Amino acid sequence: MLRLGVNIDHVATLRQARRGYEPDPVAAAILATLAGADGITVHLREDRRHIQDRDVYRVREAVATRLNFEMATVAEIVAIALKVKPDEATLVPEKRAELTTEGGLDLIANMDNVRRAVDTLKTAAIQVALFIDPNIEQIDMAKQLSADAIEIQTASYSEAITPKAIADELAKLRTATAYACQIGLQVHMGHGLNYQNVKPIVRIPGVEELNIGHSIISRAVLVGIETAVRDMKAVMQLY
Repeated sequence: MLRLGVNIDHVATLRQARRGYEPDPVAAAILATLAGADGITVHLREDRRHIQDRDVYRVREAVATRLNFEMATVAEIVAIALKVKPDEATLVPEKRAELTTEGGLDLIANMDNVRRAVDTLKTAAIQVALFIDPNIEQIDMAKQLSADAIEIQTASYSEAITPKAIADELAKLRTATAYACQIGLQVHMGHGLNYQNVKPIVRIPGVEELNIGHSIISRAVLVGIETAVRDMKAVMQLY
């Protein structure tokens, strides 16, 4: 069954607007889990714009399901991952000026840094996923780097407007997924998915997990996080 990982970063974004104590990302993680989330995702950025170090340790203690730790391939964050011991680490590109992650990690251009991070994490029995574009060369490199999984970025699909552009992006996602499965990689997807555009994604054979944050947290502001998670799970099961 297709898993849903709920990214709670933007609960922390709201809290950090006042540098206060609420809303609490840990409470959000617990409520999301109770509502049926199969896992929780947090991204500890180098600039600490939302999730803070303390959040990661507290979420690790509170989450009884799967914890996915999104991270850049830098020594400081790798060292924190080794202490936190998430179930999975997803290596992503990171720029200080970006509003959100822009595109996939270029494994070919960053091969040495990625290899060091992957090897270190896997030695600590942490599964590793690589956040990449739906590109065959990048998928081949993910396999070469001994990743357990890839998370295919769906931003290009989510931002497509015309029917042709949407169809073209979906075709890329299907082709990339089929190829990754063929060479033995698990396939996750995420970035920009919402309650409407997720419907064609869940029909793609071979996808095992979706990581969704902004859309669920946005809906949660209006209806509560438990309802928002249940609604997303319902959409994922209907198609």
